[in-house]
Amino acid sequence: QVQLVESGGGTVQPGGSLRLSCVASRSVFSIGTMGWYRQPPGKERELVADMTGSISPNYVDSVKGRFTISRGSANFKMYLQMNSLKPEDTAVYYCTSRSYLGNYWGQGTQVTVSS
Repeated sequence: QVQLVESGGGTVQPGGSLRLSCVASRSVFSIGTMGWYRQPPGKERELVADMTGSISPNYVDSVKGRFTISRGSANFKMYLQMNSLKPEDTAVYYCTSRSYLGNYWGQGTQVTVSS
């Protein structure tokens, strides 16, 4: 079993920044694929960014150039740096890990972009 816990969400004005963190109960982010998903109000969950090993990250078009996914050196922390936030980025953000250990999701953290 792997537990994932997100933090760093909150309310920010348009144009602002937030850094989401995800802490895993074991060093899973160096194996398989790690990623961030989000679910806007009334909409389906969507992939925001993911990364497998040292392969270049994959981003949804709407966040390219604004968001950056990264992992900590100990491979049990993952981050999502979000810059130039827009109201349409408002959502619950989830971190995920997919590997031979299984598929795991965090509980989510709310991000609200509003003036």
